[in-house]
Amino acid sequence: MAELFDSYDNSYDAVVQSSIDFSGLSHDFFMAAKADIVRDLMASHFGSGHKPSALDVGCGIGAFHPFARGMFSRLCGTDISAASIAQARRSHPDVEYQAYDGNILPYGDGTFDLAVTICVLHHVPRERWLGFLREIRRVVRPGGLLCVIEHNPLNPLTRLAVMRCEFDRDAALLRASQTRRLLEDAGLRRIDTRYFVLLPWATLLMRRIEYGLRKLPLGAQYVACGIV
Repeated sequence: MAELFDSYDNSYDAVVQSSIDFSGLSHDFFMAAKADIVRDLMASHFGSGHKPSALDVGCGIGAFHPFARGMFSRLCGTDISAASIAQARRSHPDVEYQAYDGNILPYGDGTFDLAVTICVLHHVPRERWLGFLREIRRVVRPGGLLCVIEHNPLNPLTRLAVMRCEFDRDAALLRASQTRRLLEDAGLRRIDTRYFVLLPWATLLMRRIEYGLRKLPLGAQYVACGIV
């Protein structure tokens, strides 16, 4: 898997954009939507104005990080692709990056207030899903949050985008119910699941409408988030 993503360190954004061109939306639109959903979950849990320390597991080239600026007191990213980490360091010098071996994260127990893993779990072999989440849980402090963002396989346009993406064609997409059970099995509690990216507009009105529909399995993506 590391070798696969090493080969996309300089073309990741272009490959993703080509897979969603049919939608008329930009990759940035989806990244901003992810940042918005994480920001909302943080405010609900930590309180508005609080800036937790955060780890992005499977961060790749750091495509999410420009949209997360100012959200965290400390932001770290880690990935099994050393080439992607090198590219991320060049592009986002304000973020701390480390490569890791795919087994043990290079951080101590309870280092972070929050950990996110964004569209990564579907690349992890099925038999390692639970171990992967338990390892992320290890580096989050008690009372902190672990958030998993994934593609919603019940959305036909999402399935089309995944099919068109060169490095997603063998992905094993998980339903939100599967991810929720995995988080429960990993020891997380009070798990919240929300769907998002239902409407292709980023206005305040559209966001409010989407929020009202967050429990319906309609959005292109979902987040499952639990307390350590």
